[in-house]
Amino acid sequence: MKSLVIVESPTKTKTISKYLPKGYEVDSSMGHIRDLPASAKNIPAKYKKEPWATLGINPDDRYYAIYVTPPDKKKIVSRLKAKLKQVDELILATDEDREGEAISWHLLEVLKPKVPVKRMVFREITKEAVQNALKNTRDIDMNLVFAQETRRILDRLAGYTVSPLLWKKISPGLSAGRVQSVAVGFLVQRERERMKFKSGTYYDLQAILQKKGENDEFKADLTHLDGKRIASGKDFDENTGKLKKPDSVVLLDEENASSLVDKLKAADWSVSNVEVTTQKRSPAPPFITSTLQQEANRKFGMSARDTMSVAQKLYEKGFITYMRTDSTRLSGQAIEAARDGIVEQYGEEYLFERVRNYSSKGKTAQEAHEAIRPSGSKFIMPEKSGLKDREFKLYDLIWKRTIATQMAEAELEFTGVTITAKNNGTSADFRAGGKKILFPGFFRAYVEGSDDPEAALENQENYLPALVQGDSTDLQDLNFSSHETKPPSRFTEATLVKELEKSGVGRPSTYASVISTIQDRGYARLDGKALVPTFTAFAVTSLLEEHFPDLVDSDFTSGLEDKLDGVANGTEDPVKYLDDYYKGDTGLKAKVEKQEDKIDPQKAKLLDLPLDGLEGISVAVGRFGPYAKMNKDGEEISTSLPMDMDPSDITVEKLEQLIKLSEEEDKPLGVHPEEGLPIFLLSGRYGPYVQLGEASEENKKPKRVSLLKGMEPEDVDLNLAMKLLELPRLLGNHPEDGKVVRAGVGRFGPYVVHDGKFKSIPRTDDVLEIQLNRAVELLAQKAANRKSSELKDLGVHPESEQPIKVMDGRYGPYIKYGKKNIGLPKNTNPEKFTLEQAVDLIAEKG
Repeated sequence: MKSLVIVESPTKTKTISKYLPKGYEVDSSMGHIRDLPASAKNIPAKYKKEPWATLGINPDDRYYAIYVTPPDKKKIVSRLKAKLKQVDELILATDEDREGEAISWHLLEVLKPKVPVKRMVFREITKEAVQNALKNTRDIDMNLVFAQETRRILDRLAGYTVSPLLWKKISPGLSAGRVQSVAVGFLVQRERERMKFKSGTYYDLQAILQKKGENDEFKADLTHLDGKRIASGKDFDENTGKLKKPDSVVLLDEENASSLVDKLKAADWSVSNVEVTTQKRSPAPPFITSTLQQEANRKFGMSARDTMSVAQKLYEKGFITYMRTDSTRLSGQAIEAARDGIVEQYGEEYLFERVRNYSSKGKTAQEAHEAIRPSGSKFIMPEKSGLKDREFKLYDLIWKRTIATQMAEAELEFTGVTITAKNNGTSADFRAGGKKILFPGFFRAYVEGSDDPEAALENQENYLPALVQGDSTDLQDLNFSSHETKPPSRFTEATLVKELEKSGVGRPSTYASVISTIQDRGYARLDGKALVPTFTAFAVTSLLEEHFPDLVDSDFTSGLEDKLDGVANGTEDPVKYLDDYYKGDTGLKAKVEKQEDKIDPQKAKLLDLPLDGLEGISVAVGRFGPYAKMNKDGEEISTSLPMDMDPSDITVEKLEQLIKLSEEEDKPLGVHPEEGLPIFLLSGRYGPYVQLGEASEENKKPKRVSLLKGMEPEDVDLNLAMKLLELPRLLGNHPEDGKVVRAGVGRFGPYVVHDGKFKSIPRTDDVLEIQLNRAVELLAQKAANRKSSELKDLGVHPESEQPIKVMDGRYGPYIKYGKKNIGLPKNTNPEKFTLEQAVDLIAEKG
């Protein structure tokens, strides 16, 4: 008997083939073989004249969907049909979730097999799991298919109904999405909070102390003055920058802090209270999709999309269980494998006294799946896996997290010491905290946020000498420092995933595509790890909030998800569900039709930014990007905003500066003495720039050079503009081969180039002033040294005793301290940089 087994991917094909008996042939569908039409040209001729054809769905016929096979899948379908004719049964072995179930259903619909059909599912690709699945096949679960189809139709209805409205009212090419719009709304709301934020300044004191008669030093921070608590960041109102309850705390300014330091230096210092407590810490649950995405982003900087891509490969290669899951449950087999691994790797004492179960599910839980864990009945050690790079890192992370779930609790001891300084009626309380790990437990394997558990254990301990009430202490040093309250942090991919999950918006399996989409569509950009919403995001969110609040309401969207779960469970009618969303007086279609005429395009393009002093200046989004405009003497003056400017960068001063530049565009800085052409200072989408001559029919592309990083338009005079226009500068001929050497500015900053070889110019050099001999010196540095080279060994840090070195890197000089690299301040001579300066810089950077 011959059988054809169909899976989704070639990698899965190779892995599963190893575990199937003779007579089973495995092939891949390469994902979905059909979908809703992507564009009008994909719609079959018989439907083109239907009023609902563009939508691809007929809402009046139980949401009948047009499914088409894309051109790139037709060969695959033909191949599978040909193979099907030569076998006695068809086994559909796609993933065991809604998407996988739908792929199997579509295969059944398109291939129309005349042989028996079985549905085979497994959570991991191991010999035991595959052969067990082969013995326990089932039919396609149509409830799961309906849930996937309903979600797909729902997203099509939302996108195709609202997006055209955005094209008309704001800008072509924009899109709205059921989960996407809520996610963008989260980013915009956080940015508004940051823009409204008013910082407050406060001072505090830190003492370096020694127990009398001992040499070991410890730090203590001022907490109370004459019995009243010292103000800290939490005491400030984020909207005013002032204290919430000024009478309940002491706010130190620089003068008070300096005076207090002088007074306390002559004080008597002694221990007034000691508190010792012990705590036990339990390991985090094993990974589900969302927590894996969050932790991979925190530890490795991987995007949600990259995490899921790597996890998919690990699953298909047989290293981990299925990576799209909402359940923290571990099977008996997994628990046994984890406990065996602990004894083997760490010893019996690190094994938790009983089996630790994780059965609770969050708000977004779907089917009763298992957590993400290493596959099989014996976990492969990461070092023996043969994996490399990101695959190794992610597998190692999953292995450690799973192993940790069955390890003993960590036991920690916390010591809180109050040291009181008294002088002439002034009493100041300082607090020192100690932390000791009595037993590391699961910390040996896994510490959240760290990819090196052993190093993390060392960093977690904080030494304090043995102190008791009444002990005298000697003051070694006392300093004050200033602090500014910080606005709420922007969302990262990790924290956005966490917020979506907490709100019940979308499902973990969709987060990667949602976060990718909001970046691809220009609603957000990455700044380091932070997601920064764009001007377009502000305009679209404001329009939706005013006219379609449900589309950006997390509770409403979460309710839709709950009902989709009902469809998957067979308790919710998908047609009624779609009717409630789309039809009737309160349905999406009617809302869009009613609101369309009420939305003024000009008003929709204006941004309502929470900034003071913007009266008379408007910021809007247009077809070619964001711009600012104002009326002056009855004339409207407008200017493009630079592409690297974010909404939160806007200040009245910056807008006035850009508008002034636009106003004076026809006034040249002067005339180039050699070219005889006027030089203009202008502003465009890429920021301020200088231009030689005017654009004309004869000179359609006059030379333009952007201002260098750190330059302000008001700093640019004729002389500086001429230097900029020289870029890329000819420095001369290389002494070795006579070929020219130039200096210029490119995508990665200033550089020198010779014979096609580029070398970055360090921050200590100026691209406008660099000479041939220095350029030759830079170019002579070996390519191997481009990563970094040691310039100076400063010695060891006086407190940590870790070495500090001055290094020369691709982006300029920096100090290397332990695992940290800290760039030197601008215009600092690395050769003259001292150990004392390095210690101060390390302290400043925290």
